[in-house]
Amino acid sequence: MSRLLPFLLYFHFAIVLCNAQGFKNPIIEGFHPDPSVCKVGDDFYLVNSSFAYFPGVPIFHSKDLINWEQIGHCLTRESQLNLQNAGISEGIYAPTLRYHKGVFYMVSTNVSHKGNFLVYTEDPKGEWSEPIWLEQKGIDPSLFFEGGKCYLTVNPDNQIYLSEIDPKTGEQLSEPIPIWSGTGGRYPEAPHIYKKDDWYFLLLSEGGTEYGHTVTIARSRNIEGPYEPNPKNPILTHIGVETQTSPIQGTGHGDFAKAEDGSWWVVFLGFRPQSGNHHMLGRETFLAPVSWNNDNWPVINKSGTVSLDMNVPTLALQPFEDSKEPANFTQKELGHKWNYIRNPIKENYSINAKEGSINLKVSPVSLNDNGSPTLIARRQEHINFNSIVKLNLLDASEKDEAGVTVFMDHQSHYDLFLRQKNNSKQQLVLRYILGELTHEKIITELSNEEVVYLNIEGSNDYYDFSYCLDGENYNFIDKMDVRYLSSETAGGFTGIMLGMFAVSDDNSSI
Repeated sequence: MSRLLPFLLYFHFAIVLCNAQGFKNPIIEGFHPDPSVCKVGDDFYLVNSSFAYFPGVPIFHSKDLINWEQIGHCLTRESQLNLQNAGISEGIYAPTLRYHKGVFYMVSTNVSHKGNFLVYTEDPKGEWSEPIWLEQKGIDPSLFFEGGKCYLTVNPDNQIYLSEIDPKTGEQLSEPIPIWSGTGGRYPEAPHIYKKDDWYFLLLSEGGTEYGHTVTIARSRNIEGPYEPNPKNPILTHIGVETQTSPIQGTGHGDFAKAEDGSWWVVFLGFRPQSGNHHMLGRETFLAPVSWNNDNWPVINKSGTVSLDMNVPTLALQPFEDSKEPANFTQKELGHKWNYIRNPIKENYSINAKEGSINLKVSPVSLNDNGSPTLIARRQEHINFNSIVKLNLLDASEKDEAGVTVFMDHQSHYDLFLRQKNNSKQQLVLRYILGELTHEKIITELSNEEVVYLNIEGSNDYYDFSYCLDGENYNFIDKMDVRYLSSETAGGFTGIMLGMFAVSDDNSSI
């Protein structure tokens, strides 16, 4: 008899909409790093890195650069996205999205499988092509179309290289040439080329994607250079004294967009520290206006810094009627916000839309293993949140586990779960795994097939865990420090994922 685990998940998040006088940063909350944007008519589309999570490269749509709706992913098939050997912070790096003559192109790097590739489509909401693998090595590839040619910029060795490619075949049509290495900051990356007033502008990020992150720019009359750096570089950074206490840090990895009204904007990543200098939500997507000074250099938000409350003129705001994706399982397919770790074993998941639940079949792959555990997760998007899972552990064998996790990576996660003890009893357990440190606390015992509600509440400094049996009267269990799961402590490039998992201790039965 199959061992299936039905879940019902509720999220209670406060959604703050921007007003006519400005907007709120970040524009896309939670672990959505390395944004790249393109404009098609009066529509904007944006993609983010996804690392070892499947599907890959979330894609968003907006009419105003402020209100965004996720419309899908660029990489939805295993033939497009091999993550079998990827660490959590490996996999898909730094996508660039571009549009040319009716076709959308997304170029990126699978650092765990074959390197640089592109996919394309005429419908960004639909299926994208199979990967076209590129000869050029390195990371952070970007495309620029001009005069019937497609140019590729990429960083293979702390130097930006330019070459011409055929975007339909991946063939390299010219030898790569070095065009700029930045201003001397480490890890010059995220190279994007734009053309304005007969100048070619080359936008970079430097300093590493952490507190010292910056955006710099250079220009040339010739796409091949030489490139002249802006004397006022960096044009975006929070590394200075005036922003050392800003609630936004690590600003970098930008991409420009020009709107129909002639205004210029930049999307970029940053993070929001909490509990001191730690950040849990990962690198998020931010927005700022761009002006051009008398010397024809871009100036970001007048000062090269940004804030959470951006009191600036905006495009006409066009919020979506219902941009909040339900967190329960009332549809036949998982919503766009749900993710797996690496390539999922699809038969381990089944949705019961009538009951609004999902069944998870236990797997011998644990959350600590470098495989694909039975786990579905979504990004933590807010510092303050509350999530509730209704769990029933059915037809389980001894030591089978199912529950919820606050997951940063294989060595950094907090888990609240039911474990099958024997034929008649289950244990409710709270566990932390922090590197080589592991601790479990048995909370109570429950009878088989008893329904339990598991609650995680997030705040600036703690994750609070509680449970109840009636859906109303919760019993506090314990609290865990957020900082132990932060990027500063655990390392890596991702952010916290809130998920549900099912693990078997019996390898022979799976």
